[in-house]
Amino acid sequence: MGRNRVTAPSPYQGLDESACTDKTRELIDAHPVDPKEFVEVVLLSWDAIFSSRIGAKGFRVGEHLFPKPQIMGFFLHELIALELESRYPRDWHGDKTAEDKDLVYVSDVTFSVEIKTSSSKNRIFGNRSYAQRSEASADNPAKKGKSGYYLAVNFEKFSSTVGNPRDRLVRFGWLDANDWIGQKAATGQQARLQPSIERSKLLTLYSAE
Repeated sequence: MGRNRVTAPSPYQGLDESACTDKTRELIDAHPVDPKEFVEVVLLSWDAIFSSRIGAKGFRVGEHLFPKPQIMGFFLHELIALELESRYPRDWHGDKTAEDKDLVYVSDVTFSVEIKTSSSKNRIFGNRSYAQRSEASADNPAKKGKSGYYLAVNFEKFSSTVGNPRDRLVRFGWLDANDWIGQKAATGQQARLQPSIERSKLLTLYSAE
């Protein structure tokens, strides 16, 4: 079971914005999972939601059930982890403790991955905790670090005009904890990223457009 490491300096430290995209490509090239395989895993996981049958009567998503985006995101999130673990059971597993990333790389947790799904066209969001300036540390190892690799998936949601929603966008890259910006309102529950951060630090692996 991989533990998150104590916070290390950002791989983007000292780089200006124009150099960040090249650094992101370097980080992606260094990752043990080929980007094409991440795309394959995401698309297979999405299709699995629609091909599965639920209950004795065999209810199906997209035919009998039309889940809200939060539910579709949950299914996709869990199935991505299961699919990758089924391929490489000695190397990868889903999160088992509060300190684990969503995809844990057993031999080196530096390569562990957070998964973010969203029905937004091209943005991802975190909950409010993502904008809080605290990280896993030696004194608080149970807190999941917010810096590291991210797999971001944007998908269409069911609507009166969309009866067969698709995976719209798959991106991969590295985000630092301080990239996340909290809502100004005290009751705000969401954290977001600057568009420039998403462009330079999450690179497109697949687009349905």
